[in-house]
Amino acid sequence: QVQLVESGGGLVQAGGSLSISCLGSGRTFSRYAMGWFRQAPRKEREFVAGIDWRGAGTLYADSVKGRFTISRDNAQNTVYLQMNSLKPEDTAVYYCAARQGILSTQLYEYAYWGQGTQVTVSS
Repeated sequence: QVQLVESGGGLVQAGGSLSISCLGSGRTFSRYAMGWFRQAPRKEREFVAGIDWRGAGTLYADSVKGRFTISRDNAQNTVYLQMNSLKPEDTAVYYCAARQGILSTQLYEYAYWGQGTQVTVSS
């Protein structure tokens, strides 16, 4: 099992940047594919970005491609999401999630979830 704790959320103006992190517990963190998801008020949780266990493969939602970058440091048990050119529609609670196996964009395939961190982008 792995426990996940997100940090780094906050308030930023449109066009600005923010980096959020997810710290995982346990010695097996490097075996997990990791994903970032987000949920805006009155909307379903959606996939944002994902990275495979080695950090060699990544996937992005079309809405964030070219603006967000996911990365990981397995020595630090941490996955990052660098968010640039933020828009008001990026406002959401951002969750990191872990799954054993290949990288996936499907929410239901992730067994472990953090509590989330709020990102608010003002216009």
